[in-house]
Amino acid sequence: MSPDIEAIAEQVFVALADPSRRAILAALASGGPATATELADRLPITRQAIAKHLALLAEAGLVTPEPGERRRVRYRLRSAPMQVAQQFLAALARDWDGRLDALKEHLGP
Repeated sequence: MSPDIEAIAEQVFVALADPSRRAILAALASGGPATATELADRLPITRQAIAKHLALLAEAGLVTPEPGERRRVRYRLRSAPMQVAQQFLAALARDWDGRLDALKEHLGP
C-alpha cells in the first residue's frame, strides 16, 4: 500500500475519532456548505470550537474553505479523502480475508 494512501487514511481516521468533528461532517453532509457560525447555530458546540475542528478537518482534506460575502468562509464537504480511507480499509479486509481463508483450509472441517 502506498505511503500516500496510508498518510491520507491516517488523517481521516484521526479526524473521525472526535464526535464533534463527526457531527460537523454530518451537518455539512445534510445541510450543505456552511460557515462556522451557521454550524454553531445547528450544533451544541461553540463557534470557536467549531472553527478549530474545521481547521483540522480542512487539514485532513475532508472540508474545503470557500470565501464568501463579507469575508465569511463557507466550508464544503469533500469525499475524496474518505474514499481513500475506504480503499485502505478494503485492502486490509482483503488481506485478512485471505489469511482467514487459508487458516480455515489448514484447520479443516
